[in-house]
Formats: sequence, structure tokens, C-alpha cells
Amino acid sequence: MAVTETRSLPPKFVEDLGKDYATQLTGLTSQPMDTTKFQPMVAGQDQATQRAYNMATTQGQGIGSYAPYMAQAGALQGMGLNYLQRAQAQSGVQGQQLGLQGQQLGAQARQLGAVGQQLGAQRQQLGAVGQQLQAQGAYSGPQAYKQFMSPYQQDVINASLGEFDKQAAKGMSGIGQMAAKSGNLGGGREGVMRSEYKSNSDMNRALLNAKLLQQGFGQANQLANQAFNQQGQLTQGQQNLFQGQGQLTDQEKSIFAGQGQLTDQERNMFAGQGQLFQGQGQLVQGQQNLFNNQQNLMQGANTLGADQQRMAQLMPQLRGSDISTLGQAGRGQQLYNQSVLDQQREANRMAAYEPYERLGYMGAGMGNVMGGAMGQYQSQVTPNQSPLQQALGIASLGLGAYKGFQNNPSDVRLKTDIENIGKSSLGLNIYSFKYKGDDKTYQGVMAQEVPWASSIAENGYLQVDYSKVDVEFKRLN
Repeated sequence: MAVTETRSLPPKFVEDLGKDYATQLTGLTSQPMDTTKFQPMVAGQDQATQRAYNMATTQGQGIGSYAPYMAQAGALQGMGLNYLQRAQAQSGVQGQQLGLQGQQLGAQARQLGAVGQQLGAQRQQLGAVGQQLQAQGAYSGPQAYKQFMSPYQQDVINASLGEFDKQAAKGMSGIGQMAAKSGNLGGGREGVMRSEYKSNSDMNRALLNAKLLQQGFGQANQLANQAFNQQGQLTQGQQNLFQGQGQLTDQEKSIFAGQGQLTDQERNMFAGQGQLFQGQGQLVQGQQNLFNNQQNLMQGANTLGADQQRMAQLMPQLRGSDISTLGQAGRGQQLYNQSVLDQQREANRMAAYEPYERLGYMGAGMGNVMGGAMGQYQSQVTPNQSPLQQALGIASLGLGAYKGFQNNPSDVRLKTDIENIGKSSLGLNIYSFKYKGDDKTYQGVMAQEVPWASSIAENGYLQVDYSKVDVEFKRLN
């Protein structure tokens, strides 16, 4: 049984146009595309970034930049230790000098003890002279003068010596105050001054006592002489007795003169010792000044060492700041260079895809032309029915040559909830969206972004032929 099949064929010019389009499309797609012109590229490292890297990794600039300062700080601290050791050695010498001075003070004290012993012996000799005078007076009547002695003479002597002792004590206290003001309290110089002052005080006290005794004796002697002159009835023997007493007085004067000479010698000896102690004190003071200078040098070296340590901490921070600044400047320049490369890559990509876009516009125009020209020319063919068609009872198989366009409404004006979810391999934007009035979510493109695959539908909105793009139109939920 014969089957009649009716086909709607496009006009001849449309068919020729389709052949020309197919020829161009085949020729264009048969040539491999040079994708190296728009492949991703990374901008090279900027000079500032390279300099920052070199500074950070160069020994002595970034890494280990603190080392010279730490080494110098260690050297200065070693110098400070050397000064400290010298100061300690000077302190030991100063201790030896103080020990020597102490020995000399001990010798002086022993000499003062010997002087005291000499004075005691002198007093014993004076006692012996007094005893001799009493013995002679017993024979010559020297007791006569005693009745002219003032009964208050000893009280006067005691009061005078007591006042002298008070003044001596004040002088001794004044020496301590002077030593405290000059910073030598308890020092060797103060001991010398106290010793010399005490020696002079003892000597002056003895002289004052002798003077007071001599004064009383002279007064009594004058009174006795007046009594003797008034008593002209005295015998020649009594006059001889007075002459003996005068000779005894001359002997006492000689004794006092000898004591005065002995005191002068002692003064000279004490003066020499005082000069010796003064020289020792100056030597000790010099040692102390040297010790202080060594300590000052040590403190200065330690201060310089601390400064070097602070510099060792500061230099890495400053170097790090320079490196960071250079790195930021380099990164900024590298980002700029990267944006230039990206722009060039995009320009190359657009140039490479421009022929495809022209063919896309051509294909969209052909679709519009072919949609308006369909059905103007019809051809009827009546082939025989195949056994399969007969078995299935199919009456006819109708095929339209250009009826199978996969067009979908993709105008942005018809969509809502639009979100960019990626790019295709050719760089087309892929969106998820919903059609207005429909809760289902779809994936696809925007017709306005792919004009070579878009056409105007009967309702006036754009539709997309997804066979011309590398994006799949599908439902997502």
C-alpha cells in the first residue's frame, strides 16, 4: 500500500543561504583555534618585590641584620667586665694601703704610749725633786713659804684644768664635724688630726698645771721674801737656807726647760708622722679616684652595650618595615600588570570568537527568514509503506527539515531571581533564574548576552537556540 508524504520545503534562495552558512561554519570550525592568545597568564614579579625578597633573604640585611650590633654589644660588655676587674684590683691595692696606714697608726699609738711613759717618768722625777726639796726644806726651813700659799690654789688649778678639758673636748668634737663635712669621718686623716690634737692638748694641760703651780709658788715666795725682809732679826743661817732654796728653784727651772725641749722633739716627731699619714691619705684618695674612674668606664661600656642591643632589636624592625613597604609597592604594580594581561587576554578572546559571533548573527537571521518562508513551496512524495510501518499500523511519518529548532524563551524581561553561577568553557555567563509566575528554578543564559544565538519570538521577546552555545538549558529543582 502506498503512503503519501507531504513535505514543506524552503524556497531556493533560503536553501542556498543555508548551504553558504554551512560552508562558512564548516570552514571556520575546521581550523584549530590558537588558545595561547587568551590563556591565563601571571604577571612577572615587580622590581620592588624582587628587591624586597633580596633584602629579606640576604645575610646581614634582612636575615641576621642584628648580628653586628650584638657582636659589638658583647665586645662592649667584655670591656665593661675588664674595667670591673681593674677596679677590683685597685680596690685590693687600696685595701693594702689602708692596712699599711693602719699599721702606721698603730706605730704612732705605740709612740704616743712611749711618750706617755716618758711623761710619767718625768712626773716621777718631779715627785722625786719635790721629795728632795722637802728634805732640804726640813733642814733649811723652806716650809715657811707654805703659810703664804692660798688655801684655794688647788681649787683654782682644778677649775682651770676642768675648763681646759671642756675646751679640749669641744675642739675634738670640732675635728669630727670637720671630718664629716669633708667626707673623711672615721678615716685615717681624722685619726691623725685627733691624735695630734690630743698630744698638743696633753702638753698644754701639763704646761698650764705647771704654770699655775709656778704662779702660786712665786706668789708665796714673794710673800715669804717680804716676811723675811720684815724680819731683819733672822739669822745668817736662815739666809743661807733661802739661798739653798733659790738654787733648788734654779734646778727646777732647768728641769722644766729640759721638759720643754723634750716636748718640742715630740711635736716634731708628731708633725713628721702627720705628714706621713697625709701622704698615705693622698695615696689612698688617688687609689679611690682611680677605682671610681674604672667604675665609670665600666658603666659607660655597659651603657654602650645596652644601646647596641637596642639597635640590634630596632634594625630588624626598620629593615622589616622597608621590606614590607617595597613588597606592598611591588604587589600593587604586579596587580596592575596582571590586570593589563587580563585585559589583553580578554581582547584576544573576543577577537578569536568574533567570526563565531558573526556566524551566530547570520544563523539567527536565517532562522527568522526560514520561519517566514516555510510552507511557500510544498512537495508531495508517496513512498511505499515498509513492513515495520505496516506492522505497527503507523499511518504516516511527517518530518519537517527545519522544524526541530531548540528555542527557549530567554529574554531577561521574562525572568526573576537571576544569579550568576559560573562561566562556560568559552567564557559565557551561566545563570540560575526563575520565570515570572513560575516557582521552578532553571539554568541557562541571557538572550541579550548571546545575540548570535537569539531570535525574536512571536510574542515579541527574545528566545535562544541552545544548540549554538556551550551552555545547557535545564531545570535545577
